Amino acid sequence: MARNFYFSEKVRSEMDLYEDLVIEALKIYGQDVYYLPRHLVNEDTLFGDDPASNFPQTHKIEMYIENVEGFDGEGDLFTRFGVEIRDEVTLVVSRSRWSKQVHRFDTSGITNDRPTEGDLIYIPLTNKMFQVQHVEHEQPFYQIENLPVFKLRCTLFEYTGENFNTAVDDIQAIEKDGSYQYKVCTIAPASATASTTVTGLYVDSNYVQLGYAARGLGLSSLNLLTGGTYYSTAPTIRFIGGGDSSNPIAIGDSAIATCTITSSGTVDTITLIDSGNNYMTAPSIEFIDGTVVDSDYSVGDTVTQLLPGGVTMSGEIVSIQMESSGSPYRCFNLAHVGGDDGKYHSFDSNYTATSPFTAATGTLINSTNGSLNGLVIHSVTEENKLSETEQNETFSDFSDDFLDFSEDNPFGDPEDQ
Repeated sequence: MARNFYFSEKVRSEMDLYEDLVIEALKIYGQDVYYLPRHLVNEDTLFGDDPASNFPQTHKIEMYIENVEGFDGEGDLFTRFGVEIRDEVTLVVSRSRWSKQVHRFDTSGITNDRPTEGDLIYIPLTNKMFQVQHVEHEQPFYQIENLPVFKLRCTLFEYTGENFNTAVDDIQAIEKDGSYQYKVCTIAPASATASTTVTGLYVDSNYVQLGYAARGLGLSSLNLLTGGTYYSTAPTIRFIGGGDSSNPIAIGDSAIATCTITSSGTVDTITLIDSGNNYMTAPSIEFIDGTVVDSDYSVGDTVTQLLPGGVTMSGEIVSIQMESSGSPYRCFNLAHVGGDDGKYHSFDSNYTATSPFTAATGTLINSTNGSLNGLVIHSVTEENKLSETEQNETFSDFSDDFLDFSEDNPFGDPEDQ
């Protein structure tokens, strides 16, 4: 005999009230976490994984940490290779909140309306990233004919080269600290510099031939200090200052000079054409224009280099640094490096061409900005960041502090030093 259809536990108002109470409890007792949907890039159909996965989205949502006395799992394991941490956690999230808060791009290839195994969850409370291993969708089990939550069983995430493109600094630090990187140092953009000197009643021959007479101090000489970099045409020289507040240098009284550049893009000669007039002190000199290099490189930008064989190397900037104060080099740490032919290549600094600025030479081009010109590559090194997580150096520091072998007997009573 069928059930009496006049009686039913499926009362919509009670189900909605129950779900609202669950959401309120999660907002009170839960923690704000970041949910990162996994986007497949090149799935290995044989092994069923995708080590080159991309995580271009973060969604902030509240989840309840079900663990009471600490993380589950095997804890911290000490091996000959260092420390291996196998923490596990169970997180509870509202179904309706997840469906409203988390969205995937269509390019991900995954259209599930629930959390998916392989997605990542970053917990700011513990500063740890976890990977979803299993999604339990039937607990609690139909208490009033509905299922209001998902339970996510997660293990501590081990970074293996995945690409994070988020606006959360702590998440990006995982990629910065753990990815295999190339350190590409380039010759930094720099303007030419020069100094000036003045002399009393000095006027050069060209100035005299123009029919002018000296009325005060003029420039006697120019001294080229540095030639600068990346000049495609001779820059314009401008003189600044040299007068005082009551007697500034008028435009017609300003000195005039020109310069020439080498084929490698540096200023090599500077010629004084007009000594100027009414200078009280030596003015400063400025080189303006003349360069076509776009030096706007930012973390997260994609840079490329066209190799001699026609292969294009690319990588993502994870950090930018100067070698030292006043160094002529600008260095970029690049992650997710590869050639467009799918084979192994490296960035190249061993060849040059007539024009050192274009993509057809040994230059690093910012393809994110659509630049056609770039910075000349000076050196390339590879940095394996993965080995830095082994903790061996930390243990060495701890052991140095643990025992003081400067004592005769470090295991006995403290001695008077």
